[in-house]
Amino acid sequence: MQPNDDRWVLMAKSMRVRASVLLTALLMQGACSTLGSIKDTFFGGGAQLPGEPRRIDGFIGGVAADEPRAALAGREVLALGGTAADAAVAIGFTLAVTLPSRAGLGGGGGCVVYKPETDAIGRGVPEAVVFVPPASTGAGADRQAAVPMLARGLFALHARYGTLPFEGLISPAESLARFGAPPSRALLRDLAVVAVPLLADPNARAIFAVNGAPLTEAGTLVQTDLAGTMASIRTLGVGDFYQGALARRLVDGATVAGGGLTLGDLRAALPRTGGPVIVRSGNDSVAFLPPPADGGLAAAAALQVLDGQRDSGAAQSRAAGVLARWRQAGGDPLAVLAAGGTGVMPSLPASTSFVVLDRNGGAVACALTMNNLFGTGRVAPGTGVVLAMSPRVVAPPLLAAGIAWNANTHNFHAAASGSGQEGAALAVAVGLYNALHSSRAMPSAVPEPGRANVVSCTRYLPGREDECSWATDPRGLGLAAGGN
Repeated sequence: MQPNDDRWVLMAKSMRVRASVLLTALLMQGACSTLGSIKDTFFGGGAQLPGEPRRIDGFIGGVAADEPRAALAGREVLALGGTAADAAVAIGFTLAVTLPSRAGLGGGGGCVVYKPETDAIGRGVPEAVVFVPPASTGAGADRQAAVPMLARGLFALHARYGTLPFEGLISPAESLARFGAPPSRALLRDLAVVAVPLLADPNARAIFAVNGAPLTEAGTLVQTDLAGTMASIRTLGVGDFYQGALARRLVDGATVAGGGLTLGDLRAALPRTGGPVIVRSGNDSVAFLPPPADGGLAAAAALQVLDGQRDSGAAQSRAAGVLARWRQAGGDPLAVLAAGGTGVMPSLPASTSFVVLDRNGGAVACALTMNNLFGTGRVAPGTGVVLAMSPRVVAPPLLAAGIAWNANTHNFHAAASGSGQEGAALAVAVGLYNALHSSRAMPSAVPEPGRANVVSCTRYLPGREDECSWATDPRGLGLAAGGN
C-alpha cells in the first residue's frame, strides 16, 4: 500500500479518530482508569497503536492554576505523556467552564512557551502566542463585547507545540459543562462580587442561579449550551466557531445580548505568534509576554529592579512607569523598557493564570481574561458563551507571564504567571525572582493584591527532576499538582 493510496489516507484518519477517542475516555475517567482497560474495551488488547496515548511512568512535570479542576485536567494530560502545550489547552478549555468569570470562549489571553533544544521540535528559544480579545465593530451595541479569541489561541498553541489529539483535549471541559459539577470556590467568590448585575441577564441567571438566587457550594453548575458549543468545536473544528454555522449562531446570540459582534470580527480574529520580551536575570534569560499583552512588559521592568535591589515598591513604580509609557505611545518594547517612564497603575480588570511544566523541560505560562469579571455580564443565547467586555469600554488587563531558561544549556529553570489586577505584573516578577533564588517554587507570597502560580527546577530540567516543584498562591483558591 502506497502512502498516497486512498486506503492509506482512510486508515490514517481512522487511527487519529481512535486515538482521540482513547484520549477522551482517559481524560474523562481520570486517574482511576488505565490505558490497558480502555484499549481492551475498544480493541481487545494487542499492540500499541500509532498515536495511542500511554500513561507514563516516573516524572510527569507539574501544573499550578487558579482553579482546582483545571489544574487536575492539565495534570492528567501530563500523565498521558502530553506536552506542556497539550496540558495548557486542556486547562484553558476547562477554565472556560469552571471559572467563566475570568476565562471563557468569549475572551482571550496570551501564553509564553518554551521547548528545550533537545526536544524533537528543536525550538530552544521561547515563543509567545498572544490572543488578546479586541473590540467588536458591530453598531448598536448597548454593551459592546470583545471578539472571542480563546479557541483560536489555544488551537495555535497546540498546532505549534502539541502532540496529543486536539479534540480529546476539549472533551474534559465539554463533559464538565454537560453533566455539571459543584461550582468552585474561586467562581463563587467572583459571583458574590457581581451577582446583582450579572443575574439581571436572563441567560446568565439560567446558568449561575437557582430559583433566582446565586449558586452556592451545594449547587451544581450545568452549562448545556456551552457543552454543545464545545462539542461543535471538537467535532467540526475551531474554524466552525469563527466562520461556520456555529459562528453565525454566536453572532446572532451576541446581537440579542447587545454585544455588537459581527461575522467579519470573527473571521479577522487571529492570534499572533512571535518573540517575547527577553531580559537577563543572573545566569538566565527570562521571556515575558509581549504587547499587546503588556503586563509582560511591566513584569520585565519590575524584575530588572528586583535584580538590582530587593524593593517591591520600587519595582512596582518602575512597572507602572513603563506600562504608562507603552500605553501612551507604543513603540519598540525593549526601547520602552530601557527608557522607563512615570505613572501609577490604574484600576484594571480581572484575569486568571496558570503554568505547566512537562517531563522534558517544556513549559507554558499563560494569563487569560474576560476584560472584566464575567465580561459584559451577558451570555449569547443558544451558545452558553459569556461575552467578554470590549477594551473600548474598560482598560485592558495586565496579562503577565514569564519563563526563565538558560540560553547556553537550553534548560528550563522557572516559570510564573500572575493575576490580581494592578498587582499581576509585580506578582510575576517577584514569583520569578524568588524561584530563581530559592530551592522552592514559592518560598513566600507575592505582594498584595497580586497572586502567582510558579513552577521551578532548582538545577534545571532536563536534569535533576527531584528538585522541581510547583506552587499556587497560598492566599488563593487554586491547586498545584504534579508527580513522579
